[in-house]
Order: sequence, then structure tokens, then C-alpha cells
Amino acid sequence: MNEKLRIHELLNATDPLSEIEISGWVRTRRDSKDFSFIEINDGSCFSNIQIIADQETTGYDEIQKFSTGSAITVTGKLARSPGKGQKWEIMATSISIIGGAAEDYPLQKKRHSDEFLRTIAHLRPRTNKYGALFRIRSKLSQAIHQFFNERGFFWIHTPIITGSDCEGAGEMFCVTNLDLNAIPKKDNKADFNEDFFGKQAHLTVSGQLPLESYCLSLGKVYSFGPTFRSENSNTSRHIAEFWMVEPEVAFADLQANMQLGEEFIKYLTQYTLEHCGEDLEVFLKFVDKDLLSRLENIIDKKFSRISYTHAIEILQSSNKAFEFIPSWGKDLQSEHERFLTEEYFKQPVIVSDYPEAIKAFYMRINDDNKTVAAMDILVPKIGEIIGGSQREERLDKLSTRLQANNLSEEDYWWYLETRKFGSAPHSGFGLGLERFLMLVTGANNIRDVISFPRTPKHLEF
Repeated sequence: MNEKLRIHELLNATDPLSEIEISGWVRTRRDSKDFSFIEINDGSCFSNIQIIADQETTGYDEIQKFSTGSAITVTGKLARSPGKGQKWEIMATSISIIGGAAEDYPLQKKRHSDEFLRTIAHLRPRTNKYGALFRIRSKLSQAIHQFFNERGFFWIHTPIITGSDCEGAGEMFCVTNLDLNAIPKKDNKADFNEDFFGKQAHLTVSGQLPLESYCLSLGKVYSFGPTFRSENSNTSRHIAEFWMVEPEVAFADLQANMQLGEEFIKYLTQYTLEHCGEDLEVFLKFVDKDLLSRLENIIDKKFSRISYTHAIEILQSSNKAFEFIPSWGKDLQSEHERFLTEEYFKQPVIVSDYPEAIKAFYMRINDDNKTVAAMDILVPKIGEIIGGSQREERLDKLSTRLQANNLSEEDYWWYLETRKFGSAPHSGFGLGLERFLMLVTGANNIRDVISFPRTPKHLEF
């Protein structure tokens, strides 16, 4: 029986192989009088491999059916290639079609716009660019686990269905099994006492709150999974379903949190350069000519660290005509973040100690009673890529913050108990995988770095 191999294995072979079998999808086919040259790709790597078939090849008469996109199987010999730019080629002894591609196969041309490819998200991974992107995404997902495993973290599977709102913003998808055509009501409102959980449930916006309970038990933990936000936004930075990485560390203050975040970004960036070189080359050549220098800048330089108050002072004294005028007490906008990272510091920046009024209830109040121990890591082109804080470990302070944010202590009783029984300082952050992929590939739209983007009025597939 012939050995079944994938293209990345064949291209890394050290010696010719006499009997192999390979399957893949046709990228191109050129015919001469006595030969056909077929390039196929099987998704295992960016590169194609060339198949040479002649009239002695079993199945040669069927080659006219091998249009772009067709799935085929080839048996033959791996031989050294005399052609430039390729080390190996396959001399076919037999060739057969597994699944043909109709004439209206939409990926006939070599280049398509990202906008067009979003309309056929089920086919776009067959293109060079998106095949490369999703191989990078897969490798980075593994690198995330590797980073935390090397540092003694435990991976916690936090719930996707929740009864708590971590951010307090109310932009959550409701989960229900009530009959939508006959919703039970009480006081003219939906009566969720009749629902599956006996209360209103949502898709989570973050795994942080349940993760904290494990942090205060296991010490160093993280979650990594899908999160959801029903924000009605159609910008290039927002989608309704995205993947978040959220570490949480006991006995760690804000400074330790900032250090962990910086190490994490540097680690993943270095990993991308070292392990995704062939796929990354697509983006260096065709997407963003400045990408390599920007990534090297992230690795080589220690991130600048400034307070929110200092950031506002820098922005106000810049004499730059911002669309949103910077002022103390207002959140930083994307244009402010990019000015700080791209024009002022020319490198990543960590901004800390934000006004209490613009941050979430769980962030630790500073001694000035005006700011909280929050931090955002900003990077060139993207802006905020990590948001985190030291958590409020003091029961009385946390209760006060809940009340100030009009959140019910009854709903958060379990969260308050983590402060009642053996509370300890702890901190953590969240990094959106999609935003990080935009950083390391130069992609301009978040819809292009997730397999099937979920946005307002769009729910294909």
C-alpha cells in the first residue's frame, strides 16, 4: 500500500520516494501535447506541489475534468525537480478525480477582494491568503496554551451561558427556551421564572468573574474561548462573536499584571515570526509592507508605561486636530491610542490608572478615590489589544461599586462571597485573539481573521 503523505511532508523530504499517494485540490493545470502539469494544494502548508502526468499515467484521459478547485488523488514517485523555485515534484503513475468543481467555481482568478471573499466565507480558506491566515490562527491558539502551561497556569473552562453581566454594559444576547410566540408575562414584562433556568440568561461577554473564583483557589488560571456581545456596530473592529484569552493571577498587583501582559504579547509575536514564516510572508509582501518592522519593534523594545492622566496631558498638548477632543474623565478613542503608539512613543504603550467612572465595577479603587488600578496595552495600528486590572478584593469597596453601578448584590452574591472567605489581591486581563491576529498579519478588518464573522444582520452558515 502506498504511504499517504501531505504536501508539507513531501516538500521537506530529504530523499526521493518511490511510492506515494497524495490528495488535494487543483490550483492550476497546464496541458501540452504529451504532458499535463497540475499544481495541487492540500491545506497543510502555503506551497503547492507540481504533478506531472503523461499518456502512460492511469487516468490520464480524465485530466480534462481537472478544473480549478477539483479534488483529486495522485499516486506516483517523488522526484527532484529541474524547475526553478521547487525542490520536488511528483511523477504520476495514476491519477483520479474525487470531486469535480462546477464551471461557476468562484475562485478562478488569483486575486479577489476581501469584501467579495466575505460573501463566500465557506470557500475563502481555499485562497492563499486565507489558508495562510487560518493556519497562523491555529498555531497561535496552540502557542497561547503553551505560554500559560510553561508558567504553571491551569486552563479553566468557564461557562458560555451566564446569569451575570461582567461589563455592566447590558450588550448581551439573551438565551431562552420560552415560546417566543407566547412569552409568559408578569407586570407586562417577560416572566423568566418560567424559563429553563428560572431566571434571565445570556451568552457571556467574558469568563472573568467565574474565573476569579478559580484564581482564588488554584492561584494561576486562564480561560480561552468564545465570547459574545450584541453591540450594534458595523465597524472594522467589532464582531458579535469573538475569542478571548483571560488569565487571572492570585497575589498579583497591577504592576505584575502589566508585566504579564507585555510578556504575553512579546511571546506570541516572537512565536509568529519563528513558527509561521511561510504563511506570514503572504502578509509581508501583499498586505502590509511595514509589518515586519512593526513586529520587531514590539519584540525589541520595553513597552512605555504612563498613567491615564499623563496620556490626556500628552494628547491635549499635541496640537493635533482629533475628532474626539481628549479630556480627563472620558475614555481614550482609537485615534488617541494610535497617536500615542504611532506618533508620540512610536512603540507599544501601557496606560494605567483610569478614572473610576469609565471602568468596570470590579476594578480596584486607588487611594485617590478617583481612579482605579486598570491598565490597557496599546499597540501601533490596532490601539487597545489588552484590557485588564487589579481586581477589587475588599468586600466593602466591591459592594459600594456594585451599588454605584446599579447592579444587584443578590445577582452577584457568589462573587461577593469570594471576597468574604479568604479574599486576596489578584489581577488579570483579556486579550482578543482576533485583534492580535490583526496585529501580526496587518489585516484591516476583524471580519477577515475569524472563520465565520457574526455581525448585525449577517448570520450566514
